[in-house]
Amino acid sequence: MRRRNSVSVLAAVALAVTAVPVAPAAAGSRDAHDPIKFKVEVATVNGAGCPVGTVWADARDDGKLSVNYGDYLAQAGGSSRPVDARKNCQVSLQLTAPQDVTYAISSSYHPIWATLESGANATLKFGHYFQGLPGNGMVAQTLNGPHDDDWIVSYQEPADKLLFQPCGEQRKLVLTTELRVDKGTSDPSKTSFVSMDSLSDGPRILYELTWKNCPR
Repeated sequence: MRRRNSVSVLAAVALAVTAVPVAPAAAGSRDAHDPIKFKVEVATVNGAGCPVGTVWADARDDGKLSVNYGDYLAQAGGSSRPVDARKNCQVSLQLTAPQDVTYAISSSYHPIWATLESGANATLKFGHYFQGLPGNGMVAQTLNGPHDDDWIVSYQEPADKLLFQPCGEQRKLVLTTELRVDKGTSDPSKTSFVSMDSLSDGPRILYELTWKNCPR
């Protein structure tokens, strides 16, 4: 349907719909210059936006968690079916780190491609929690057409809302996302869509982790 030209990181960041100042480190957090080495693997995936085999995760050298999607697109209008307008994904990750520390997601960066006709709109929802524990609910961002470019959604978790994995436990980290397109008042013969699939040069969802020491 489309393939975009590469967009520089600086240009993409300029399109961010949410810019939130970085919150101070949580009490007991490790020094920012003391990176924590961890490993991550995809345990399970579920949802129309992430067929099995289309999601992978990496522990980056800079300490960020990277999650890539290979077949995640929602669309409306044209020859689209009603079921195509909403896609969701739930990814369960097993993250392994030293036993004397624990972590929380402190911010996330969602680069999306959006082609929206005038009168159409798209919504991204995202959230996370640890398996068996409550989360903070889903965050929603909406983009109105016309638009035919990157759509960057950056989000900073409030410092008092950080969800840390309980010390001494190995609960899976569950990431939930949803893409939705509403054709609204746009020309019904034209297709509007948003895509979170991973091209060779991106996009990839990035999560910043905050670490803190566990009680001895």
